[in-house]
Amino acid sequence: MDSEGSRRCISSLDADEIFENLTQEERLTVSIPVQDDGTPASCHMFSYPQFHLLSNSSSPSEVALVQCQNGWEYDNSMFISTLATQWDLVCDKRALSRLTTTIFFIGVMFGAAAFGSLSAMFGRKPMLLVSYMLGMGFGLCSTFSSSFVMFAVLRFFTGFTITGSVIISTILNVEWVSIEHRKLVGVIDSLSWTFAFMSFPLIAYFIREWRWLTVAISLPTVTAIITWWWVPESARWLIANGRVDKAHYYLHKCAVMNRKQEVTVSIKPENLAKIIVTDRGNRKYSYLDLVRTPKMRRLTLLTGITWFAVATVAYGISFNISSFGLNMYLTQFVYGAIEIPAKMSNYYLLDKFGRRVTQAGSLLFVGISLMINIFIPKDRSVVRTVIAVLGKGCSATSFGTVILYSSELYPTVVRQNGMGYTSFVARLGVSVAPLILLSDDVWSYFSQVILSSLGLSAAFVAYLLPETRGKCLPETIEDVEGIRNDDLLLQDKNMDEKEGKTRGRCLPETIGNVEGIRKDIDDLLLQ
Repeated sequence: MDSEGSRRCISSLDADEIFENLTQEERLTVSIPVQDDGTPASCHMFSYPQFHLLSNSSSPSEVALVQCQNGWEYDNSMFISTLATQWDLVCDKRALSRLTTTIFFIGVMFGAAAFGSLSAMFGRKPMLLVSYMLGMGFGLCSTFSSSFVMFAVLRFFTGFTITGSVIISTILNVEWVSIEHRKLVGVIDSLSWTFAFMSFPLIAYFIREWRWLTVAISLPTVTAIITWWWVPESARWLIANGRVDKAHYYLHKCAVMNRKQEVTVSIKPENLAKIIVTDRGNRKYSYLDLVRTPKMRRLTLLTGITWFAVATVAYGISFNISSFGLNMYLTQFVYGAIEIPAKMSNYYLLDKFGRRVTQAGSLLFVGISLMINIFIPKDRSVVRTVIAVLGKGCSATSFGTVILYSSELYPTVVRQNGMGYTSFVARLGVSVAPLILLSDDVWSYFSQVILSSLGLSAAFVAYLLPETRGKCLPETIEDVEGIRNDDLLLQDKNMDEKEGKTRGRCLPETIGNVEGIRKDIDDLLLQ
């Protein structure tokens, strides 16, 4: 929506009847300097007409140039209207065009922190609906913007509210499935992003006016609002917060769906009340609990760095889509299509090599591909695009991994806070990605060097995280710290040997020795 397209200054002679006998080409010749590629300059014009240039034997003299004084004439072959053409966000105002993306993701950043805390307090499902409703509302309102400032403010609140649906749906996925199906659900979840990414250039190809395009990408939220009625609240969250009657209701529905009604005999509200987090009591957890203890501080730092790099690099590649000189719609579609095999390979990679190696390896290959492109001449646009597409594929693998990986690393009592924090850091990275691309004005490869360095550095950081493959979700901060000594700890070194016996047999909220009830409940998890 913020694409500038090609343009030229409007000649001061265009509206002057004295020069009406001059052709359009002649007016451009005497009014606007020519760039190295032979096209009229897009940001400057001569301070006064250079009529001597009409003679073929004449050569340009040293003439003072000024910024375009009469506005711009835009090439509408690619777009009818964009943010840049609507409010002339070009040349010395070009940074404002990039700023709209940054403002949106700053909203996403703060929204992640807010919804992470709110959904931990009031439940996943209610805040999911709030996110859907407000996100669509602000998105539609932004189409009526009469100024850039108004649009920027509405985009901030759109980002702030819509991010809740992302982090909450991820948590619901993790908390409603058994261990062996977490990676499958994680891959399916990430593929939904891919199909949306591929759909956008198709929609934009047919809707080339930014206001209607905004409407088109906001309205699908109606479908999400309708399906919300069938989304169950997290039984884990309900049990952890003492709402055992509601938890029993959802577990009973789950038993019926999975044809395991016989298990519900032992799962009654009074039995669920025994499954308590004894260390929690009436305590309310907050973001400060992410840094109170040594191993949680380490986990918080490492996941934050990893998320920042993954998001910055992924969106940096996507935002730079027009730099390769190829069709923008086709390139973005290919960028999305490459994510399908990349994310489907996650199903194999996560099981074969584990979360840690997959995360670190994908970041390493992203950094290498970006580094290679620095040494390929810009006139080799096809080669550079192929390398970038491969890098985008590795980036998709990295993104798909980090979402599942992080949700498995944080304990239940602060999982929503942890995901809110990582989403906050990720959106901070996305916010600076457009600004990193502006560094190309200093040196054409500057942004590539920055993004490549981020990817390579984060690969090392990700390798320092603990492995979670085949292990039960941690219940409490004590589990992560290794204080409690039982077979449910994330750090249990013998878990891989027990994997066949323990899969689907963990209930993260359980601290008491209520093995019979725990087994029955976990047998109900979506299989």
